[in-house]
Amino acid sequence: MNEYIILALGIIFAGVGGELFVRGTVGLASLARISPGIIGATVAAFATSSPELSVSINSALAGKPQIALGDALGSNIVNVGLILGLALLISGIQSPRGSVKRDMPVALLIPVIMGVLFLDGVYSRTEGIIMLCFFFAWLVAAALEARRQRSFTQEIVGEHKKWLVIIYCMAGLALLIAAGNLIVAGARQIAVSFGINEFIIGATIVAIGTSAPELATALIAKFRGHDEVGLGTILGSNIFNGGFIVSVAAVIHPITVKWQSVAITLAFGLVAVVLVYPPRSGFIRRRRGLLLLALYLAYVIAAFQLNLA
Repeated sequence: MNEYIILALGIIFAGVGGELFVRGTVGLASLARISPGIIGATVAAFATSSPELSVSINSALAGKPQIALGDALGSNIVNVGLILGLALLISGIQSPRGSVKRDMPVALLIPVIMGVLFLDGVYSRTEGIIMLCFFFAWLVAAALEARRQRSFTQEIVGEHKKWLVIIYCMAGLALLIAAGNLIVAGARQIAVSFGINEFIIGATIVAIGTSAPELATALIAKFRGHDEVGLGTILGSNIFNGGFIVSVAAVIHPITVKWQSVAITLAFGLVAVVLVYPPRSGFIRRRRGLLLLALYLAYVIAAFQLNLA
């Protein structure tokens, strides 16, 4: 099949899958009587990070965990710099206070910890296990908060029929995963035909492709007025990528990489999260979107320069 048709199909699947998945996610929050933000940061984030997890496990088993590292950390920059930047260009985002207290500090801390662990150029199995413990501590904290919110009585606009919620979630997720695979396949073929090397393809195109579920979910959540779902999914996905997915790859196969290479990606990822840290009002303004998009462009340029060096 022509690579352009594959790419177009991926974009269509992302749009339809994102619409269904957002409806299912908001409906799930309503049925569980907890805020959509927590569902976004946990269930939706894990689900939309499944393409990165697939890439991580397969590359680690193949003895090339560096691909997993590049994809996961590159996806984090795509998530915040590109996806959240685009969402903010549509309009400002109101950040839930609970999300700021629970997810923002962890999203800021993970790249710092990873930078320290990579100082010797190796991310060992032991270090992967340590990071997994840190990740599961955050997950337990999110679960405890969800339990406290079981009495959440505010009416949430979404689908309330259990069977429809399940269908929307499963069908939407299936389409989102298919979209990610199609976008990666189509874009990779187009890139190769233009002579772009594999490193740049992995750091940019593969990262964008595996972030297609987050992109569709965040933008459609924005259009539907569910900012908390989009923001929660983005932050939660970053935590899953750095805390869980890279760690799983390291446990399967230790990751050896030059510290300078990973430091650039981690630094851009950290700055991206800092740029979306909300003020006291909790409202993230549209101009932050322009800053995030400029940061993502700078990252792509830096990736090219690093590869050429």
